Amino acid sequence: MPARRARWRTLLAAPGFVDAPFRRILCPVDFSPTSFAALRRAARLAGSLGASLTLLHVYHTPGYALPEGVILPNVNELDRLFSWIDEQLAAWRREARALGADAVVTETAQGAPWQTIVDRAAAGRYDLVVMGTHGHTGLKHVLLGSVTERVVRHASCPVLTVRAPDETARPELPASPR
Repeated sequence: MPARRARWRTLLAAPGFVDAPFRRILCPVDFSPTSFAALRRAARLAGSLGASLTLLHVYHTPGYALPEGVILPNVNELDRLFSWIDEQLAAWRREARALGADAVVTETAQGAPWQTIVDRAAAGRYDLVVMGTHGHTGLKHVLLGSVTERVVRHASCPVLTVRAPDETARPELPASPR
């Protein structure tokens, strides 16, 4: 008998997931189309549940490691990068509010993305993390790893993963400062 494809995407949930009172939702964002799909799902969920929504962007300070030391960008480049991040977060916050989320805050953090997300979820006592996944498999997954997979494995609360239905669906937001 041939395998049948499900008409809807499957959601695997831990016991108690459906009954959980989601009051605090964390949505890590990296400004990709997949992350935007997660934002849309998180905002609608927060709006329907009356939950607060936190948009978190985790970054690494750009730099180059050399045997002689580390080369960091100049202050003007960093200011431009951080201004761009602030503009993006403000635009994504407006989008979340337009989708029905009332209490939306934005945060930034520096560090390894998966570890920072897991730590913030625990420290902030979030009830749910909603984040995008690119769905890489095989060699690409082995080489690139998966922030989402690590968060799912280590988070102290449920994690809802969202895959972008159309990778070309990107919000009209300020361009990168490159």
